[in-house]
Amino acid sequence: MESEDLQIGPEIFGELLQGCVYERAIHTGQQIHARILKNGDFFARNEYIDTKLVIFYAKCDVLDVANRLFFRLRVKNVFSWAAVIGLNCRMGFNEEALIGLVEMQQMGVFPDNFVLPNVLKACGALALVGVGRAVHGYTLKVGFDGCVFVGSSLIDMYGKCGFLDDARKVFDGMIERNVVAWNSMIVSYVQNGINEEAIKVFHEMRSEGIELTRVSLMSFLSASANLDALEEGKQGHAIAIIGGLELDNIFGSSILNFYSKVGLIEDAELAFSIIVEKDIVTWNLLISSYVRHGLVEKALNMCHLMKSKNLRFDCVTLASILAAAADTSNLKLGKEGHCYCIRNNLESDVAVASSIVDMYAKCERIDDAKGVFNSITNRDIVTWNILLAAYADFGLSGEALRIFYQMQLEGVSPNVISWNSVILGFLRNGQLNEAKDMFSQMQSLGVQPNVITWTTLIAGLAQNGHGNEAILVFQNMQEAGIKPTAASITCALSACKDMASLRNGRAFHGYVTRHDLCLLTPIATSLVDMYGKCGNTHQAKRVFDMVLSKELPLYNAMISGYALDGQAGEALALYKHLQKEGIDPDNITFTNLLYGCNHAGLINEGLELFCSMISKHRVNPSMEHYGCVVSLLCRCGNLDEALRLVVKMPYDPDAHIIGSLLAACRAHQENELADYLSKHLLQLEPENPGNYVAISNAYAAAGSWNEVSKVRDLMKEKGLRKYPGCSWIQIGEEVHVFLAGDRSHSNTEEIYAILASLGMEMRFNAEILHS
Repeated sequence: MESEDLQIGPEIFGELLQGCVYERAIHTGQQIHARILKNGDFFARNEYIDTKLVIFYAKCDVLDVANRLFFRLRVKNVFSWAAVIGLNCRMGFNEEALIGLVEMQQMGVFPDNFVLPNVLKACGALALVGVGRAVHGYTLKVGFDGCVFVGSSLIDMYGKCGFLDDARKVFDGMIERNVVAWNSMIVSYVQNGINEEAIKVFHEMRSEGIELTRVSLMSFLSASANLDALEEGKQGHAIAIIGGLELDNIFGSSILNFYSKVGLIEDAELAFSIIVEKDIVTWNLLISSYVRHGLVEKALNMCHLMKSKNLRFDCVTLASILAAAADTSNLKLGKEGHCYCIRNNLESDVAVASSIVDMYAKCERIDDAKGVFNSITNRDIVTWNILLAAYADFGLSGEALRIFYQMQLEGVSPNVISWNSVILGFLRNGQLNEAKDMFSQMQSLGVQPNVITWTTLIAGLAQNGHGNEAILVFQNMQEAGIKPTAASITCALSACKDMASLRNGRAFHGYVTRHDLCLLTPIATSLVDMYGKCGNTHQAKRVFDMVLSKELPLYNAMISGYALDGQAGEALALYKHLQKEGIDPDNITFTNLLYGCNHAGLINEGLELFCSMISKHRVNPSMEHYGCVVSLLCRCGNLDEALRLVVKMPYDPDAHIIGSLLAACRAHQENELADYLSKHLLQLEPENPGNYVAISNAYAAAGSWNEVSKVRDLMKEKGLRKYPGCSWIQIGEEVHVFLAGDRSHSNTEEIYAILASLGMEMRFNAEILHS
């Protein structure tokens, strides 16, 4: 046209700029802009061209130029406002987008169905549901509610703000629903953790014949991964293959992420291998998957492979490497990761710095963790919580409390995770009252305890011997409307086990039965353990038999129950069955079996087990295993063999082993050895009154009454008293505790009268048997 000297009007330049918008051809558009300027003010000051230039630069995300041209406009129409508001949304300047909406209305320009979706997007990003509702009201007023683009944006806004019922009302009320509307509804459900509904909408979408997009399938795969829904996820993968969707780095990463989350690592590896163009995100997904499933060597091999392809580690890669070091307590690997961060200026990233703190803490280098923490300039709540958790895990409650107050002084408000860590620190240190005070404080300050808070308190009380209180806390948790997890229930069952409270244990069994939780392995194992420790092996066996797919912890709990109940034969039979099932026993299995043989006096079986443990199963015996065998030999009168084993074992004998030898010496009149062992025992545990009583009994058996007096006098000098034996029984809601020699119970006279009657009856029956 120029070569023919044909006149080119503003509309031609406008069309050319529109073409550049479609192609996002920034350089061509800039050349056209230059040509417009060369043609003089008639073109350069033309309102139509000025608006087209604003739209062009806005669509090409050139913020400074678009804003400069926009502010120069003499007349700002709805198209220029739409372009600038849309640009602000895309660039993440959501507040400016909403301010733009207000300004355009003040200037008498009303938003249309191109402006409103961007405004709703800004509302969703800022979680301003109130503003979003106002915009929704405006769409109804001006009649844009029938626009599919506005409807889809409303669904997205309500979804991002967490108002799923409102999103669904908009969705159900749409006359026309395109694929964007369907995708918005599915994505909203997934973002809010309502994965079952997301899958349901996906199936409805297919039945309606709507063509699926990458977004549809990626959201469906994410929902399937979150639900551990293996079949659904595989179906999504199959749909993608049938639909000919290419596994690029974005869609391929979704499939890889699904297989990783459901634990199908080989399938994840296969998906990784066929992704056309792998970016750093794809590599990081597989590496983090390896770390999550404990495959540290594979994760490190992938890191080496990345380097061989000249790909640089980013913050996510380093966070995975440091997590691997933390999980395996591999300080060398952790330090290498830390050094890489320093060399590549990555330690300023908060997530990486937090991972370094966590790594040093997990490797029991708390001072190094604190040093790195102090070097972080922009500490967030996550970083503070990591250090808090580290001190809590070590039981350093005082330091954890100091950190808790320091974070508040620096303007960081503690969240429920912070409170949980302080409570855990107190419980680890045995400070139960302080832990309960913190629990009360958080509630009074409006911080609602979550299920982890309740479970931590239940576990801490149970572990510190306050089983009744632990059970009451469990009941309070239910009253507060918190649904117990498997961990909560196992902690409560542990409290029942430690108190030998069969009544409470049965109540919990009833609870898990009503809620269909009996077949969960951790709960079934805890039930078997509880019944076994309470002496009801019959009921323990019933629970054991209910579980179809049995794992080693369940076998160990049942074997322990038999061993405690003196049923060593049943324990050994179950051990043989375990091996037939192809399950390898561990050190806990052998501890329980040796304990059972010890109490049943099965010396040959016990020694055979001990040899099998070392030679066949390659389990290194611990001090506890040696203690069981020594006790077994001593009980059966093989003092010489017991001594030979003590000399050969790779540990210095502990008080338990020396106590077993001392009892055997007393039975065999080995006075000189008993004297030597007595002195050694008192050196090991000088404050244990039970040891003094054992030594005194040994001297008494040998007739050394002077030595008996010396030991008793030594106990008095140290202010030691033998802890009296204790037993208890629960009748109704009340637990009755009895100490040896204690006559303080209100029914003492009646109790002792019944005991005397029973004693007389037993003696009478014994005389009849002997006559």
